[in-house]
Order: sequence, then C-alpha cells, then structure tokens
Amino acid sequence: MANLKLTGVEKTYAGAVNVLNDINLDIKQGELIVFVGPSGCGKSTLLRMIAGLERITGGTLEIDGAVMNDIPPAQRGIAMVFQSYALYPHMTVRDNMAFALKIAGKSKQEIDESINRAAKILQLEAYLDRLPKALSGGQRQRVAIGRSIVRDPKVYLFDEPLSNLDAALRVATRIEIAQLKESMPDSTMIYVTHDQVEAMTLATRIVVLANKGIAQVGTPLDLYERPQNEFVAQFIGSPAMNLLPGEVIGTGATTRLRLESGDEVTSTVPTQDSDLGMKVNVGVRPEDLFEDGTGGAIIDATVNIVEALGEVTVLYFTPEVDKNALIAKLPGIHQGVRGKRVRLYAEPEKVHLFHQGQSLLYR
Repeated sequence: MANLKLTGVEKTYAGAVNVLNDINLDIKQGELIVFVGPSGCGKSTLLRMIAGLERITGGTLEIDGAVMNDIPPAQRGIAMVFQSYALYPHMTVRDNMAFALKIAGKSKQEIDESINRAAKILQLEAYLDRLPKALSGGQRQRVAIGRSIVRDPKVYLFDEPLSNLDAALRVATRIEIAQLKESMPDSTMIYVTHDQVEAMTLATRIVVLANKGIAQVGTPLDLYERPQNEFVAQFIGSPAMNLLPGEVIGTGATTRLRLESGDEVTSTVPTQDSDLGMKVNVGVRPEDLFEDGTGGAIIDATVNIVEALGEVTVLYFTPEVDKNALIAKLPGIHQGVRGKRVRLYAEPEKVHLFHQGQSLLYR
C-alpha cells in the first residue's frame, strides 16, 4: 500500500481553460480520502489525473516517493472503480474478476486464490458463476470493487461508485464499502462523491474542492464544527448553515454581537479590541437552534414552510430584515407553527463568525 503526494498540481485544457490550480495534498497509507465539491469543481478530473487518465499540466504526483506524472496508468499500481460498473456482460463474475490477472500472466493458482479472497471479503462466493445481468446493481458494484481488489493495487480510486444505485441500495453498499475498508486497514483509498452522507460516514479526511482549488481539508468532524470559510460552512451539513449579518459590539474571549434584527447574541469565537464595530456574518447550523434561551434570539421570524420528517421538523423562515430564507431543524414533531412568529436561540459555542468569507477562528 502507498503514500500519495500532490504538489502544486494544475490542470489546464486547450484554450487555457484552467480547472484546477495549486493542489497540494498529502495522503497517508491507510487513509480513506473523500473528494467533495459542487458540480464542475474538478473532483473527478483530479481523480483521473491521479489514475493517469488525464495529463497533469503542472506540479507533481508522487506515489511512495516516485514521481508518476509520465508513468502510464497500468504501471502506477492503481485500481479504479467507476460509477458505471464496466463489467464484461458475456463473462461470469469469476471471469470478470480474473481478466486483468490473466492479462498480467498470473498462474491459475494465483488467480483462484486472489478471486476467492476478494469474493469472501465482498460476500460474492455464491455469485461467481453468474453473469452480470443476473445480479442487482449493488452486487454488480461489488464485482467491480472485487475486480480491483484482486489486483492488490497501491491505491484504490472510487469515482462516484454509488450514484447509479437507488436510495436503499446506496445505503447498503455504503455500509459494505465501510466494512471493506475495515477489513483492509492498510489500503489507501480515494473516493469521489457529491453525497455528503457518504463523505461524512466513510472518510478519514474530506477534501472540499471549490474555485479551482482546495477550500479545506480535515476530518468530517473538523469540517462540520470548525469550517475555515463560508463556502465550507454552507457546503458541509444539510440543511446548510444559516448566515446572518451582524456587528461586533463586545470583544474578548466571548464576543458580543448585534444582529440586524436588533437582538444581541454571544459567541465563544474570541475577538480583539480592534475588531469592535467589525461587520461579520453570524453562522448557526439549523440543528443547533432551540426554542428556549436567556440571551438574544438568533432567529425571530415567521415560519413559512414546515417539513415534518417524524424524528425532526424542518422550519423555513421569511425574516423581516433579510429576505433569504433561514432554516431550523428541531427535534420531534412541531405542528401548527406555520404562519406563526418563532424565536430560536443557540449556545454561544455553536455560533460561528465570518469576516470577508473567512472564519475568525483561523486568523
């Protein structure tokens, strides 16, 4: 298994269209790194550059200290699982998994041992003699993963492998991938997805891509609790973090703020005397709002839409001072609140502060 390092990596297409710029990332052996970001941010392009399917136009890619920029894909020690299963329809599961090993000149005994090991890990023993058309979508994706495992690569690459599955199969296959990683703790894996649940539940670390570069790298909890900027704050978490305009009116270890509604709230994000009067965006996640509090309200507005989801109720507001809808995610069932004015509060340690798009925690 392998360490992987990207240094100043760039991707520019003909016509000087730059899609990725100055990508710097160290991936350690045994990590499961997840690339996330909005559509068109370059996450799949970056994965294909690592695989050798896209040319790197600037910077270097190293695997175990060896520069891979000009090394052909087949010689990089990488296996890739695509969102389309890319199985040979006329071959059995066994033959699909054995194909690359036969091309590599492996003996029948080596091939059988590798297939049996992968089939056991992925619980495919009962399906080895079936054709792909006799399998469910989740089983086909497991075969595609098994085809990678038998090659014993240095790095596994997953390009949105669950996007073609329905919701129930996505959940089941996501759990299987998590169990696969646990059974192969030294394996290095890079996983591209647009699904936040996949990213938060599978990743050792998440790489958030935006604006042709990396917005933040961290553990799922780091990105959720300590976003470095407004983009990450609103991209990670569903529904997105609320942002309300405010002003610093008291500095120190605890910061006092006045919102445009006139309410005064506090945050444990520290500020300095020079920050007095600073215009900030006050960030609070919808699930961190609650109905009772002694301080000023974060939201004091009329409920416009109610989504009753059983274990939680999502409230959408139309504030008087800001026409952008704010959102609260309250535990339990809340009936009869549509059209009513509601005051909601947040604990000071859950109140984030951003100035010019950047978190004050990271100054």
